[in-house]
Amino acid sequence: MRKLNTVSILVICSFLCAVFPASAQLYGRDNKFNGLYMNMGSLPLLSDAKTRSISPENFTGEKGKGGMAALQEGTAGKAAQDLGTGWKVNPYVWIEPDTTFTLAEIDGPGAIQQIWMTPRGHWRLSILRIYWDNEKQPSVEVPIGDFFGVGWGDFKQISSLAVCVNPGSALNCYWVMPFAKKCRITLENIARERINVYYQINYTLTDVPDNAAYFHAQFRRTNPLPYKQDYTIVDGIRGKGHYVGTYLAWGSNNNGWWGEGEIKFYMDGDSEFPTICGTGTEDYFCGSYCFAVKNDEGKLEYKDYTTPYAGFYAIKPDGFDKSQTRFGMYRWHVMDPVRFEKELKVTIQALGWHSAFKGKYLPLQDDISSVAFWYQTEPHAAFPRLPDRDELEIN
Repeated sequence: MRKLNTVSILVICSFLCAVFPASAQLYGRDNKFNGLYMNMGSLPLLSDAKTRSISPENFTGEKGKGGMAALQEGTAGKAAQDLGTGWKVNPYVWIEPDTTFTLAEIDGPGAIQQIWMTPRGHWRLSILRIYWDNEKQPSVEVPIGDFFGVGWGDFKQISSLAVCVNPGSALNCYWVMPFAKKCRITLENIARERINVYYQINYTLTDVPDNAAYFHAQFRRTNPLPYKQDYTIVDGIRGKGHYVGTYLAWGSNNNGWWGEGEIKFYMDGDSEFPTICGTGTEDYFCGSYCFAVKNDEGKLEYKDYTTPYAGFYAIKPDGFDKSQTRFGMYRWHVMDPVRFEKELKVTIQALGWHSAFKGKYLPLQDDISSVAFWYQTEPHAAFPRLPDRDELEIN
């Protein structure tokens, strides 16, 4: 039998890792498949995990308790008046102004595996929060649009592994979110009008490995960015974990190219200089040369793209109300998580070009919002104060 050389062994190992990623974590404490980490390779494996789902038609996710709302209780009771209970009587909820609604409260162990929702109203003024294991401060605190990669409030198709945004306003999330004891998910409406929300939270009740970290997401905004100051995507992360994603909503306040700035990851004691330093904004988001291609007339223009791990889109002025050029971009570190042992800080520069001095950089003062996504051990450090309603406004 022919011996395998080192390259052949590496190729085989890479294939097995792609088909059965994190295979050691596919099993619980009793060495059985726990149904937690799903992929194409694990689909044939049976498990004792329990599938549950929470929606307005079953607020608790209990077995055999879906679609039971009485006509007088349901938000769509009038539409179902000739059909009765079981006929889409309560498919959505109303959330009044300055009110927080509990979307889900789940006893563990288990994991959130998918979230779908289609909220009406101003997405920047609907705040998603997630709490793990009875913690007092949330591990996720993000405006709903930004969490799903559409921070400017306009529909944009996103077709990625972690997040999908589909017509007409369907927001989908596939981040795996394991928890040991409890999960609580809330949505706060800080707008002045009430909103209605259709939603479904799909989860599993199953054994969770001891080394499973907790999902976190944090929002920030600086408008405008002070001159010659780096934008901070996240800072003050304390604990062991890995950084898994970035979303930016970038509003350009200048003509010309705005994305020469470098992203920097400061980890585990880095001070003046980071361990990881990028080469340009579009480079980090897996694009190049200003995200631009030539159109049929031979002129350069921005080109939207959405891929499993990275994407970009432009929202262009309409000549009247929409006077500014705005951009959205995401980068998921699914295959290349940024691991840290004790601490992490992530920044990015806003950098363009001088119009009067060709070949010279120009620090920009743009409107930048961000969401940082990461997993870490608990407890986590306190988040900075979420901007208030006026500070969140994007008009």
